[in-house]
Amino acid sequence: MLRLRSCIVSHLLSTPAAFRVTSPHRLLSAAAAPISPSQSQRFAVEEYLVDACGLTRAQALKASTKLSHLKSPANPDAVLAFLAGLGLSGADIAAAVAKDPRLLCARVDRTLASNVVGLTGLGLSGSDVALLATIAGEPFRFKSVVPKLQYYLPLFGSSENFLRALRKSSHLLTSNRDRIVEPNVALLRECGLAACDIAKLCMVVPRILTANPELVREMVACAEALGVPRGSGMFRQALQAVSFKSEEKIAAKAKFLKKIFKWSDAEVSHAVCKAPIVLRKSNSSLQQRSEFFLSEMGLEPAYIAHRPALLSYSMEGRLRPRYYVIKFLKANGLLGQYRDYYNIVMLSDKVFMERFIRPHKKAAPRLAKDYATACKGEVPANFRFT
Repeated sequence: MLRLRSCIVSHLLSTPAAFRVTSPHRLLSAAAAPISPSQSQRFAVEEYLVDACGLTRAQALKASTKLSHLKSPANPDAVLAFLAGLGLSGADIAAAVAKDPRLLCARVDRTLASNVVGLTGLGLSGSDVALLATIAGEPFRFKSVVPKLQYYLPLFGSSENFLRALRKSSHLLTSNRDRIVEPNVALLRECGLAACDIAKLCMVVPRILTANPELVREMVACAEALGVPRGSGMFRQALQAVSFKSEEKIAAKAKFLKKIFKWSDAEVSHAVCKAPIVLRKSNSSLQQRSEFFLSEMGLEPAYIAHRPALLSYSMEGRLRPRYYVIKFLKANGLLGQYRDYYNIVMLSDKVFMERFIRPHKKAAPRLAKDYATACKGEVPANFRFT
């Protein structure tokens, strides 16, 4: 009987359109399913998790230890129906249950439905709520989730931005707001970061909001030590570059930059100050750019040190293809007056095409196609220089 019941629930979860409702009251109606005493006596949690919820056997074995008190599938059935009604697919529900097995114990009428009403009242769409249910874990079944989002949404600027950060750090919904989050936000504002800057920083490094405030103060001091003052437009990038990195790792990265680009200490400091994000580049990525700029292009180390933004662009998508185009045009007498490579790299794709590709459509009819091929990481025959 349990397997039959599980098959029915599984079928319902595999067709969420049948549960797509807009009113929490209708969700409650869909979730209300009576269960007979004989069924409750034979309830096997682990089998239910596999057959009805879609968990793997290993996931079910782990999750069942948190649900050993359950004697009946009545409440879990109600929760599954409610989640399906929100628009979650069977795979999404399986992920949500695996992340927080006790979600199956939550009261639909007292908690889940109330939370959905509160969240939609904050402006979250149905798909936003469904995504939150999938990735939030335990906080989704607590009433505190609504006031927490009421605080975060203005900070992040949109539900999309917040959910993007939440994917990276679920601690956003579990950290103490008064003792941890708000002091960190206040410190970031003291550093001159506007709300939009804080949102951009936290979408990349959301842990900076939930870390010990003393640690965040140390990060701020480290960013300042790079030579980037508080209040400058580059301070957000400096904080991002040094976040959760030890002084030893930062020093090692600076030493590596000095070695491969043949920079002096002053040039390393200048480059890091102007483009702190280079500290987060992998050694292999920096090595690749060093070989390209110094060996293949023949640029001077000082030229790169004073234009460190070059290191942040994609090798395949921008740096190499544009160099090939300029070299091709110059070799065929089409470039005219020499143009500075850095200025060419900084152009938008649209402007680059208008200035260096389209004017040569007759003289070099394959240029646009060859450039597009190069941007995919391939080198067309016309661009091969030996």
